[in-house]
Amino acid sequence: MAQKKPLVVVTRKLPDAIETRMMELFETRLNLDDHPMTKAELVEAVKTADVLVPTITDRIDSSVLVQAGTNLKLIANFGTGVDHIDLATARQRSITVTNTPGVLTEDTADMTMALILSVPRRIAEGERLIRSGNWSGWSPTSMLGHRIWGKRLGIIGMGRIGQAVARRAKAFGMSIHYHNRKRVHPDIETELEATYWESLDQMLARMDVVTIHSPHTPATFHLLSARRLKLMQPHSYLINTSRGEIVDENALTRMLQRGEIAGAGLDVFEHEPAVNPKLIELDNVVLLPHLGSATLEGRIDMGEKVIINIKTFADGHNPPDRVLASML
Repeated sequence: MAQKKPLVVVTRKLPDAIETRMMELFETRLNLDDHPMTKAELVEAVKTADVLVPTITDRIDSSVLVQAGTNLKLIANFGTGVDHIDLATARQRSITVTNTPGVLTEDTADMTMALILSVPRRIAEGERLIRSGNWSGWSPTSMLGHRIWGKRLGIIGMGRIGQAVARRAKAFGMSIHYHNRKRVHPDIETELEATYWESLDQMLARMDVVTIHSPHTPATFHLLSARRLKLMQPHSYLINTSRGEIVDENALTRMLQRGEIAGAGLDVFEHEPAVNPKLIELDNVVLLPHLGSATLEGRIDMGEKVIINIKTFADGHNPPDRVLASML
């Protein structure tokens, strides 16, 4: 007798190629109109599914998971970050959680580098000037920005993405500095010509550009607090393509308004999809709608990892991208 296909509930619209493959392999329920599921819809999903495929827009907290049916044994997250999933409750209920690490490294690093270039060179401001119809032509003192060659880049979180950003920034002539929970291998430091700072506070006070590449955990919530942000120099720039909750957004906004730091490039926000309206009013900020990993290639790679995790689990094996208890 053929093995029964697991019921897989997908919470958001995925690339067509991924949805087609899922429907071939599993009994699949799709979200064809791509609406963010309500809590009631998520509860219904966990009650009926064998496998749930959520994204970062879905809050899979304890109040949802305690209502899960006995069939739910796998949450195959479409994305790397799992801060939207209550891992402790999942573990208590013997629900395996997987994610999609590694496939978004280069895309996110590309977007980070784009922001590192865009903010000091005032690219978004210049584009808006052209569209406004008010550009009167070239002038020796018009729209002056700052070069990044020779500037100090401080990387918070030297994992895959942090290292990929460092490689790009080094090619642009930046001096690489980093703060991490632990020092990276000496070979990596040598390759990147990177300087390790044990003290985040001391690093922040000495950088021209600071970029964040840490996961959102209870320990990193407001890691860049109002106190730490004030350590940054008035000429410095902050870049965030990681998670909005890592930065005290209100404090950052006040500093940008007062010119206490020069500018910021933000692809993520503390209360997504809401964006502080005071940020929107500022010219010294480049704001993007969480585009860091938004390439077709990256999304397909993510979907393929989800499929492999589900297929491996359904075949009775440990999925390759299982989120371990050590991440709690």
